Amino acid sequence: MVPKPERVFDRVREWQGLASFASAGAQAGHGATLGIVSGRRRQGKSFLLQALAEETGGMYFAATEATEAESLRLFGDALVRHTRAALDRPFRDWNDAVAELFRRSRGDRPTLVVVDEFPFLSRVTPSLPSIIQRELGPGGSGRDSSARLVLCGSAMAVMGGLLAGQAPLRGRAGLELVVQPFGYRDAARFWGLADPRLAVLVHSIVGGTPAYRYEFTQGDAPTGLDDFDSWVVRSVLNPQKPLFREARYLLAEESDIRDPALYHSVLAAIATGNTTNGGIASYIGRRSDQITHPLNVLEDCALVTREPDVFRPGRSRYRIVEPLITFYEGVMRRRWPELEAYRGETVWGSARETFLAQIVGPHFEALCRAFAQDADEEVYGGFPATVGAGVVNDPENRTQIEIDVAVFSPPDGGRSGRLLSLGEVKWGETMSRHHVARLARARDLLAAKGYDTRATTLACYGGAGFTEELRASAASDAGLRLVGLNEIYGVG
Repeated sequence: MVPKPERVFDRVREWQGLASFASAGAQAGHGATLGIVSGRRRQGKSFLLQALAEETGGMYFAATEATEAESLRLFGDALVRHTRAALDRPFRDWNDAVAELFRRSRGDRPTLVVVDEFPFLSRVTPSLPSIIQRELGPGGSGRDSSARLVLCGSAMAVMGGLLAGQAPLRGRAGLELVVQPFGYRDAARFWGLADPRLAVLVHSIVGGTPAYRYEFTQGDAPTGLDDFDSWVVRSVLNPQKPLFREARYLLAEESDIRDPALYHSVLAAIATGNTTNGGIASYIGRRSDQITHPLNVLEDCALVTREPDVFRPGRSRYRIVEPLITFYEGVMRRRWPELEAYRGETVWGSARETFLAQIVGPHFEALCRAFAQDADEEVYGGFPATVGAGVVNDPENRTQIEIDVAVFSPPDGGRSGRLLSLGEVKWGETMSRHHVARLARARDLLAAKGYDTRATTLACYGGAGFTEELRASAASDAGLRLVGLNEIYGVG
């Protein structure tokens, strides 16, 4: 196994997968192999692959937006530098280039070849995936090659389509890796944040995207809770900082988004709490069927995710995946002229409460679900297989009970999993027996519907703590669990 350099923070699983793929034996007769690496922009894919190429002596080629002729010339130059052997003649097309790449990668040792920003190439030369497929096939030049070819890109719709349906490369890849943002605990370590409350606030803006830590903020991180407001003004709401316009660029960089105004309105609807199909349509003044396509595109671009209601089949809510976009749509977009005029401190003074209520609250709920998904068996008395949110109808009281964290065990044969836990999340409100009573009512209603609630734990996830009465109840009731910030972040 190729050792991971110290300069690569975390990414242990990703490195192991890539290193295993890159160093797998040549295996005579098996030939070249293909790997696909994708992920949203700014997640460190290029950094990771460059490090791997350096450690293994492989070739790294970063494509640019260029004509086919220029891209071929640049690729040829990179191949010559790597192999230290001149080309007999310039490449006429990608048929020549791919065949020559595989011919030059023959030998007993596997040779890593990374082609980064692959969508730039395939957009100009749509036949390129088919050419690679042919050369990887039985009669292709890859048959006797030891190349480990990695195609990487950030255009999620394009990269996802490489191996989908009837795509030429379907069934050809020996590696399919999606590089995700850092988890919330790793993100806190990466930013050097020891205070869980501060970690939640920062994560609600920048999430787990590695590039925002140094490249976009020049290494500026809040030194403590009392520095958070100042940090927002000087690093996020400052027109001189790259982070200021980043959310706009994230949307503009997606080639499938052809009507930015419509997509910004859809995202603004979700960011302000209109998370159902009907709610989004009403917010932007369109019919529900008119927003199906933009929602599908945003899902394909991995900017939005659809989360099903675990108690009401067929119903779901939408959530923005990138916190910076939520922050932009919920705070910055409506005050953009003022922010461009360097009035960030004034804007933040009036928008801070909106941030805490509409952005941090829902984001904290998502963090609590992530905590539940990764919990050990002893936390809820079983292995958490499915974690989500949902609504329980209470016909007797003519109301609905929202469950923020519902945890199910794995299905048992033909039966659905046990309901391990029902949880409520509060960021700015001290939790009390009132919240437990709501959860208990929901448990009884679900039991009447046939859910297995015999050992369901009632959980309160509190960002502002719990009343003494509730703490006393939890101390004597094994079926009640209080989860605070320290436990969520593994502190203490």
